Amino acid sequence: MPEALTGGRRGRVSGALFQAFLLLSLAIGIVTLGALLVQVFVKGWSNVDAVLLFEPPSAEPHLAGARPAILATIYLGLLLLILTVPLGVGTAVYLEEYANRERWYNRLLEVNIQNLAAVPSIVYGILGLAFLVRGIGLGRVLLAGAFILTLLVLPTVIIAAREAIRAVPDSIRQGAYALGATKWQVVWRQVLPGATPGIATGSILALSRALGETAPLLLVGALTYVSFNPTLLGDFTALPVQIYQYIARPQEEFRVVAAAGIIVLLVILLALNSLAIWLRNRYQRKW
Repeated sequence: MPEALTGGRRGRVSGALFQAFLLLSLAIGIVTLGALLVQVFVKGWSNVDAVLLFEPPSAEPHLAGARPAILATIYLGLLLLILTVPLGVGTAVYLEEYANRERWYNRLLEVNIQNLAAVPSIVYGILGLAFLVRGIGLGRVLLAGAFILTLLVLPTVIIAAREAIRAVPDSIRQGAYALGATKWQVVWRQVLPGATPGIATGSILALSRALGETAPLLLVGALTYVSFNPTLLGDFTALPVQIYQYIARPQEEFRVVAAAGIIVLLVILLALNSLAIWLRNRYQRKW
């Protein structure tokens, strides 16, 4: 009996210490992030102006802007939505509603999706360089960057969409079948509308992650200096790459411009995250 009491006391002490360690780690992360954000806003807020938003990069700090990078980031975001959402949602619908789990190729597909979600982004960049840029000869163009970012976030979108589809109660499906609906009618009119908040939230958060990536874009051809507006099959840069290029300059004034670019990128990402939260709250259903 005393040994059991001692073991229980040790377990409580260990649990309390582990919880304290987790809270300390969380506090360190929040304080560090807060300090970085304060430093960025203090240094760069005054440079968020028309020059930054509407002028191309320049060797002169007071003339340096980020218009091509901002436009390319917006184009990448739109292409990601067009390429990722239909493919990711379609794959999730197939795996959850149509796929036979006993088939080996369906099991292989599920295992690969789970594994690809944990692959580092630099690996996707190497894949894009070998297969898209050099293999099929697409070249170092904006479309190649969109394709490789699509591959990067597609597993995340599929997993999020599958979880949203699973959250729809099976009684909804059975009720629709009882009224004579076909399989596709059940999926299109009952399952997908009920899963829309989760699908939208997961897709937008995955898009936010992709827009902040730098390594894959550098490998597939994102340049550090582009003074013209990007095109689908032309040279391009992106806002993270432009920020890196400004930070690498020796002049302190360029670091101020880089801080302003970080603020613009944060605004874009926070806007996307806010949209995801609004969509989830607006269309969420309680079953």
